[in-house]
Amino acid sequence: MYRQKRQRSKTLTVAAVAALVPLAAACGSEKANDSDGGSVGADGQRITGVQWSIDSVTVDGTTHRAPDAARVRIDDAGEAAGSTGCNSFSARADVDGERVRLSDAMFTEKACDKTPVDFEKSLGRTLTTGSLTTENDGDRLTLTTDAGDTVRLSKAQDASLYGTKWAVDVPGPEGQESHPVGKDEKGDEKGGAHLTFDRDAKTVSGRLPCNRVNASATVSDGSITLGAPSTTRMMCEGSLMDAEKRLLGLFDGKVDYRIDQGTLTLTSEDGTTVRAVAEK
Repeated sequence: MYRQKRQRSKTLTVAAVAALVPLAAACGSEKANDSDGGSVGADGQRITGVQWSIDSVTVDGTTHRAPDAARVRIDDAGEAAGSTGCNSFSARADVDGERVRLSDAMFTEKACDKTPVDFEKSLGRTLTTGSLTTENDGDRLTLTTDAGDTVRLSKAQDASLYGTKWAVDVPGPEGQESHPVGKDEKGDEKGGAHLTFDRDAKTVSGRLPCNRVNASATVSDGSITLGAPSTTRMMCEGSLMDAEKRLLGLFDGKVDYRIDQGTLTLTSEDGTTVRAVAEK
């Protein structure tokens, strides 16, 4: 799990900013159910129970484009969760008609080359500054502060299990976060695990926090049977090797899977849950 700090929105730091990805439990279905429940705004459109891609944030007249993986979801239980494409975040979410307020935020504290600092800083300021007015036409949602700053979102589409590069969120021991420690020979961030499933070859390949991996992958009825992994034999710092060992625990067995728009959740037979975000 991530190393997290709980703090009020007035004391947010640049590194402690993120957009939102669902923390729903995996239950073995590629197609997300988008038709049940969900709070609606004054315009009759759903606000909660929908995963939104974040398109941009505008603060003081300056618009910052969002990274592809930035997403947001607010559930009906009053919780919000997400990712800027770098840092993850969860918060309390109070929805009252056309107004939304996020509070009691918890953030990870990674620095990522592909996510602009100005975007994270502006997004955190806008989402947590106070009550937000919502304007929703069904496929698009705009959140507006009392000062006129905005976050623009669009309804996320389901990603395919196959052919998608899934950026894997590897849980650390006792709530500690695994940080990237530079680049490998192909330019990937060390510690930045990702997986891609091939339908025709019935395989999964990618990289773990340190080494590259390949294995067979047979998909059937909401589950994936993963074969014994074949990996390279690089050695990295201890925290990355520990994270890699935990991720390897998913292989050589069956995992349930669910895709909820842009988020893949894998759950092993012993209850271990790993989540990944689709990279565009």
